[in-house]
Amino acid sequence: MKVLVTGGDGQLGTELCRRLEAVGHAAIAFTQKDADFTQADLLRASIAAQRADWVINCAAHTQVDKAESEPELAFAINRDGARAVAEAVASYGGRLLHLSTDFIFDGTQSHPYRETDAPHPLGVYGQSKWEGEQAVCAVLPDALIVRTAWVHGAHGHNFVKTMLRLAAERDELNVVDDQIGTPSWTGDIAAALITLMEQNAQGCYHFTNEGVASWYDFAVAIIDEARALGFPIKVQRVNPIPSSAYPTPARRPAYSVLDKTKIRAALGRPIPHWRESLVTMLRELQP
Repeated sequence: MKVLVTGGDGQLGTELCRRLEAVGHAAIAFTQKDADFTQADLLRASIAAQRADWVINCAAHTQVDKAESEPELAFAINRDGARAVAEAVASYGGRLLHLSTDFIFDGTQSHPYRETDAPHPLGVYGQSKWEGEQAVCAVLPDALIVRTAWVHGAHGHNFVKTMLRLAAERDELNVVDDQIGTPSWTGDIAAALITLMEQNAQGCYHFTNEGVASWYDFAVAIIDEARALGFPIKVQRVNPIPSSAYPTPARRPAYSVLDKTKIRAALGRPIPHWRESLVTMLRELQP
């Protein structure tokens, strides 16, 4: 199959293109140089011209705090750009896989969020992504939507790389412990997306790795595993702190664990635990 990946130079897009090629698909990495998501007409034309069997839309404004101060740009990319991608795909009869986020939920539940649970975003980023989902489905009712969370990988910027850098520079770190979710490795996300695509799936699915963690738990695991692998770790202490001690422009959901019952059945294989996949990812970065 011919598969076009928007955001093809991002952390998930890069991994997707690599894995698509590895299993025999022709991957086209679309970057901002190829298509500006704030220019809907040009974006539609650029994507339609490729006539890919599938388009995987990984492009997004993902800077959660910055979105609060530049909402017009966040909505232009995450909602209007997503709609333009869907319109391009619809124009020639292709299929669309659109990536979304746990931030469409407000985090007030005490059990994992199902695909059918009502969205209630807390900020601009989550609202723009939710409206992007709605825009995509309005144009392409058979679109495939996959929501994921706490993404990390060998490419791009992410929490794991930030912790590795800080742990090599500082003796002590403070990390919030009252935001709960599940780290998700790009390698596992990409593998799941490719399986769904090959099954010609449609509708909404949730995917993360297995397990649950706070950002503090995640940070401690990163440092412990990195130290065991020989990374230059200086830090001696990681302190758990409440979110109130680390104020940010955007509110985060306190609990954003996603229910994976539906995607487990579709994949037909176990989903790795987040700590297992963290070690795999760290080995890719191993000095």
